[in-house]
Amino acid sequence: MDSPKTYCHAVAKMDKNNVHVHYHNKEYGFPITDDNLLFARLVLEINQAGLSWTTILNKQDNFFAAYDQFTIEKVARYNDRKKELLMQDAGIIRNRLKIEAAIENAKRIQVIQKEYGSFKNWLDKHHPLTKEEWVKLFKTTFKFTGGEIVNEFLMSIGYLRGAHNEDCPIYGKVLAKKPKWFLKAKN
Repeated sequence: MDSPKTYCHAVAKMDKNNVHVHYHNKEYGFPITDDNLLFARLVLEINQAGLSWTTILNKQDNFFAAYDQFTIEKVARYNDRKKELLMQDAGIIRNRLKIEAAIENAKRIQVIQKEYGSFKNWLDKHHPLTKEEWVKLFKTTFKFTGGEIVNEFLMSIGYLRGAHNEDCPIYGKVLAKKPKWFLKAKN
C-alpha cells in the first residue's frame, strides 16, 4: 500500500475523530487575527520541535490551560515559580528552553504590539517575504525559531503557501478566508 504523499492525503484516510482531521479541516492554513491565538500557535510549533505534531495536538488543551489561554500579558509576567510549575506539568512538554522561549517571546510580542499595534499587524507589514526572509526575521526577533518552526508556523496561519493541496476540499475554504490583498502576494 502506498503511503500518502501529503498531509491532506493522509488526513483524508484518517478516522473522523482523529485529532489531525479537526486540525486540518478547521485550523491548518486558516488566517488567525487574534494576537493571543497567533502566540499560541507559535508556542505550539516551538514545542513540536523534535516531537510529533500528534503529541502537540493531543496536549493542546493542556497547553492552553497551563499557559493561561496564551494571554500574552500574563505569560510575559511569568516568574521562576511559574516556570517550575510548568516544568512539573505532565500535560505539556516539560522542556526548560521551550518554556523560557514562550515567556521571552511573549515579552517580545509586547514590544511588537507597542510599535505596530498588534502581532498580526507586524506579520502583515512584513508580508510577503520568502521563507528564507521570514526565517531570518524570526531568528532575529524571537527565541527558539529555526527554519522548520518558522515554516510550519507561517504555513499554519496562512502566510506561506503549502498547507493544503489545490485538490483538497479545504483549500478553497482557506482561500475564501484570506483578504484580497493577501492573495495577490506570491510567497
